[in-house]
Amino acid sequence: MKTVQEPSSPAADRLPVPRRFVFLIAAMGSIGPFAIDTYLPALPAIGRDLGATPVQVQQTLSIYLLAFAAMTLWHGALSDALGRRRLLIVGFAVFSLASVGAALCGSIEALWGWRALQGAVGGAGIAIGRAIARDVAHGADAQRLMSQSTMVFAIAPAIAPVIGGVIEAWLGWRAVFGFLALMSAGLLAAVIWGLPETLPANRRQSLHPVAMARGYLSVLRQWAFWRLAGALTTHFQGFFLYVMAAPAFLITHLKLASTQFYWLFLPMTIGTSLGAFVSSRLAGRLPLDACIRLGQALMAMAVLANLVSTWALPGVLPWAVLPIGLYTFGLAIAMSALQVMVSDLSPERRGMVSSCQGFLQSLGNGLAAGFLVPAIWGSLAGLALGSGALMLVGGLCLALDRRFRPLAAAR
Repeated sequence: MKTVQEPSSPAADRLPVPRRFVFLIAAMGSIGPFAIDTYLPALPAIGRDLGATPVQVQQTLSIYLLAFAAMTLWHGALSDALGRRRLLIVGFAVFSLASVGAALCGSIEALWGWRALQGAVGGAGIAIGRAIARDVAHGADAQRLMSQSTMVFAIAPAIAPVIGGVIEAWLGWRAVFGFLALMSAGLLAAVIWGLPETLPANRRQSLHPVAMARGYLSVLRQWAFWRLAGALTTHFQGFFLYVMAAPAFLITHLKLASTQFYWLFLPMTIGTSLGAFVSSRLAGRLPLDACIRLGQALMAMAVLANLVSTWALPGVLPWAVLPIGLYTFGLAIAMSALQVMVSDLSPERRGMVSSCQGFLQSLGNGLAAGFLVPAIWGSLAGLALGSGALMLVGGLCLALDRRFRPLAAAR
């Protein structure tokens, strides 16, 4: 299998990355958002058909996210040892089979099981995709590649709930999981025929338990990892809690139909795409920390606008959703720079670093879906305050990173 070699000189570092990698990395990572967003409009129908309470149906999301988090810890590390490509092939094949099982299940308990299996392999595309990006691009090129793939990736949250709502309205909720099975089968084919191995054998790590344990310790004992990954996680959750609470936010509070989820996801997508474009243009022109500060300033403005609109114009469109779009605009500017900084903490174990960062983020999402979101989704004010609190925690993480690891000296 032909491999992509790591650049060994500054000149090589500026070689153009094949355009197909942008679309492949984005497409591989999109299976996670699709597995979450596509079936959200069908949650009420699932509850009625399977005789489950709203909380039991909500657990299909939290179980998926917790399984996603648990296995994300291993996807990148295993790809460091076995290669990127074969892990992706196995992951998409299993996801497709789990989606078929979910479509055919007859009880909420069975759906929990199939969703857990989906979650166990659903993170492979995201974790390994980030590692592939760092295999083939470095420095400003890596920030551009991550930003450009984010622009493509951002389409998923906008179209997924719309597709899911239409499928559920026409064919029922089971057809939504049939669609996910077909999607993952298509990604499997794309990896088999379109993705070369990007990690040569001479750069792979040992699968020996002692070597793996030392690798994880080398990543997790770095306080900088916890500060940067913590900022990524909580900043991301500042808007993602609206995704997890989408049925309550849109149907209960905004009085919209299950086919009108675009009111939330379209502003998110536009904001993410524009932010990723700006991040791509700023790569190599502004230091990473300056990009992050700009993104944080925009997110803070969005949180303030969200709080004001919640109290002044509660539930009024488009004011109820525009601040969320501004938040994702700022987040996309900051996120690519943060991801590059995290991956550079341990350059020899980029897959493992990606796994650890993805694990922390997915674990936080799973806990938020199971505990935080149900506690605050009862009111628009609760959601707005929750978003602001999460953004504030992320800001504190980055303030600590700047205090204890000055960027001018460390990067």
